[in-house]
Amino acid sequence: MRRAGGIAAAIIAAALAFAVTPAAALDWPTRPVRIVAPSTPGGAADLFARLLADHLTVLLKQRFYVDNRPGGGGLIGAAYTAHAEPDGYTFVTSSIAYHAIEPAASPNPGFDPMRDATHVAYIGGPPNVFIVSPKLGVRSLRELVALAKSKSLDFVSPGVGTVGHLLMEEMACEAGITLVHVPHKGSAQAMLDLLAGNVMLGTMTWSSALGQTRAGKVIPIAVSSRARVAEFPDVPTLAESGYPDLVVRTWFALSGPAGVPDEIVQKLNRAVGAVLDMPDVKQRLDQDAIERIPMTPAQVTAFIGSEVAKWGPIAKKYVRAP
Repeated sequence: MRRAGGIAAAIIAAALAFAVTPAAALDWPTRPVRIVAPSTPGGAADLFARLLADHLTVLLKQRFYVDNRPGGGGLIGAAYTAHAEPDGYTFVTSSIAYHAIEPAASPNPGFDPMRDATHVAYIGGPPNVFIVSPKLGVRSLRELVALAKSKSLDFVSPGVGTVGHLLMEEMACEAGITLVHVPHKGSAQAMLDLLAGNVMLGTMTWSSALGQTRAGKVIPIAVSSRARVAEFPDVPTLAESGYPDLVVRTWFALSGPAGVPDEIVQKLNRAVGAVLDMPDVKQRLDQDAIERIPMTPAQVTAFIGSEVAKWGPIAKKYVRAP
């Protein structure tokens, strides 16, 4: 009962934050709001979309619903949103994949991630982790690099163009080693291949590897966050391991088509911030080492612009367009 009361109090407090709002935004939303998830149900974009939709429905007293539009590495859903009416009723769970990596790697993404979008709020995302099988006999990234200089090593990832894939390629390039990429369709398949002993090295998001890491079936040797993960304080960051440029999270944000009225953007930004500050949401994000970074719409736009500039060239370097 105490926990439920705390959540209710948080919702009431969040609602009060909208008591003083520009008149043009007071009436929004007056009908259901679509949040496009460019993934299948159960994918990360879908999970974040549903988390927001459930709480925004309560907070803003209007239905928010999820519209799954997978395909094209996320470009189908992202492009759909970019070409929607900018009336404040269609948004998308944007991400480093759909708005930084895939548009650069594709010869025809169908939209420009900056020109054709209104970036509203930063949601967050897990860091990536390099993991090895205990059978490989290494316990650090330095030991891995030394081993790779004496023998050929394969690595698994959730797929071509994923953050994990690009991180491992960049690390190998900087270290002067060659690693053979074995892409899979998702983290689950990549983990199965690693657990079966077919491949001894892998990379994926922290949340995807957490279960097997806790069970001791894989060993984390480096994480891509700025700071070490609290649950595993002995695992160094990539920056600490000698790769300061490889600090990244598989982030997600909320974006709409270009031209969404500023009053709506500001109101929705505050609402998303209120949702992410709710105790039950914070606890859920903390479990997956998802860092909460409050950003204004201008700040999230600048952040995504910097990610496009950073990861676009890397994507073109390692991802071969079909």
